[in-house]
Amino acid sequence: MPVSVTMPALGESVTEGTITRWLKQEGERVEVDEPLLEVSTDKVDTEIPSPAAGVLTRIVAAEDDTVDVGGELAVISEEGESGASGGDSGGAAAAEESRDEPEPEPESEPEPAPKAEQQESRSSGDASGTEVPMPALGESVTEGTITRWLKSVGDTVEVDEPLVEVSTDKVDTEIPSPVAGTLLEIKVAEDETAEVGAALAVVGESGAQAAPKPESKPEPKAEPKPEPKPEPKPEPQAEPARTEAVQQRQAEQKADRPEKAEPPATAPATDTGAAQSGSSVYVTPLVRKLANEKNVDLSTLTGTGVGGRIRKQDVLDAAEKAASKSAPAAPAAKPSAAPSQPSAPSPLRGRTEKISRLRRAIANNTFNALHSQAQLTTVVEVDVTKVAQLRAAKKDAFLERHGVKLSFLPFFAMAAVEALQRYPQINASIDMEAGTITYPASENLGLAVDTDKGLIAPVIHNAGDLNLGGLAKRIAELAQRTRDNKLVPDDIAGGTFTLTNTGSRGALFDTPIVNAPQSAMLGTGAVVKRAVVVNDPDLGEVIAPRSMVYLALSYDHRLIDGADAARYLTAVKERLEAADFEGQLGL
Repeated sequence: MPVSVTMPALGESVTEGTITRWLKQEGERVEVDEPLLEVSTDKVDTEIPSPAAGVLTRIVAAEDDTVDVGGELAVISEEGESGASGGDSGGAAAAEESRDEPEPEPESEPEPAPKAEQQESRSSGDASGTEVPMPALGESVTEGTITRWLKSVGDTVEVDEPLVEVSTDKVDTEIPSPVAGTLLEIKVAEDETAEVGAALAVVGESGAQAAPKPESKPEPKAEPKPEPKPEPKPEPQAEPARTEAVQQRQAEQKADRPEKAEPPATAPATDTGAAQSGSSVYVTPLVRKLANEKNVDLSTLTGTGVGGRIRKQDVLDAAEKAASKSAPAAPAAKPSAAPSQPSAPSPLRGRTEKISRLRRAIANNTFNALHSQAQLTTVVEVDVTKVAQLRAAKKDAFLERHGVKLSFLPFFAMAAVEALQRYPQINASIDMEAGTITYPASENLGLAVDTDKGLIAPVIHNAGDLNLGGLAKRIAELAQRTRDNKLVPDDIAGGTFTLTNTGSRGALFDTPIVNAPQSAMLGTGAVVKRAVVVNDPDLGEVIAPRSMVYLALSYDHRLIDGADAARYLTAVKERLEAADFEGQLGL
């Protein structure tokens, strides 16, 4: 007999839950304890399992509906049952009936039930394809904006290969393909917003046809006639389903990607981002763009990333090696082709563009932080000559041991975190309305990362528990995942103090804006060699070349006094100038 699936108790004081996504569709077979749907509450996001084995005959609560604890969500029936727990069971029966009927030629039946076809496409991945939904991208996130399609209609995709870049208020990420096949249809154009669970695209077998849309019903005979014979070409069938905006975007993308200028029939061989000698390792758009700029042939590289992935650093290393050789190779010819000519102007000149979601979030956060805190900045100068000498002596062994380069940044991070443990008010936050000051039990270090979309600050949680080797690996990992759009919401949450390395672009120092509700941010300038007066024990005051850097601490004066800031910076300065880090390298 039919079994009713109800909203379970989801915690003390929780009286209701909101359906965020159905993992199964009407007509699909489910097993006991197999996840049926995702539910969100004020306290947790979770999956609801099936209480029985059978067929999902009826979905009672739709996505985005809110249901009280104990309320009915769906009906599970045995094979052949119609779901007698109230409601319209005819739709499920019709869906089940349509599933039993073979459809070798969808074109010959212009008016099948669209809902049944969509159910078949999701569950079986047949000729009508599998829909790619907008996934849940974090607690309280209900929608995402398409920023860029990484594949075009007609391209071949593999399971888990990135299809599209999506932006939310909290994170930018890539959405992978749930199945292998051909991208038959793009349903949401770039810059358009889709709710969680909405279909973004359709992936199916090569030569298949995307599921027909309801608006094609009034003219069922207009489209099927020219389409039955040219089955090997998915583009002519998928093109009418796309909007003009999508077509324009795809044309621009193909123009920007010379390796995909071939017809779709031959494109799959190079679709993973430049030929890689038959390798299926995915190359991110950022790495592909950098390789084009540096004239680096990706097929000649061996990736050092996870699973053999080619990383940004691999391309930079290859470009550096090519530039150091005097052979007339393509990478070496480009810089010397026109050394006296000015650089090309940016294509942004004279244009007006829509503000991206990330830029809007940065703008709102920095404006609100600056106008809700009493911010000021204190600067000190630090002699890091001993750190530079230690780094030069250990960098090769460090790279071999940990797999990442040893830069100045891990030294700055370790000194900053250790000083936070001595001066916790720099790591604290103030709540004027509640009249409280909170001193966190750990140092969660935010790291400002410059990306082509804007500044993002992922967080190294419990940074105080890591040695210098651990910090260096976490910094490199987070920076790479940030630039590859691989962050998850937890990666950018919970920061208590932020470090921004503006010196990486040559700036001597700046006055950072603190990320509220944090109370301080440390900016590290460029390390430069210059003549400095030093006190030699034998010669007295002498002028010598030293490696110097400015450290700028911006802080909320409501909580942190100038003397507190000076004491903190002095602790960081003393730690760096002593350079007693050798035991922390993990060698």
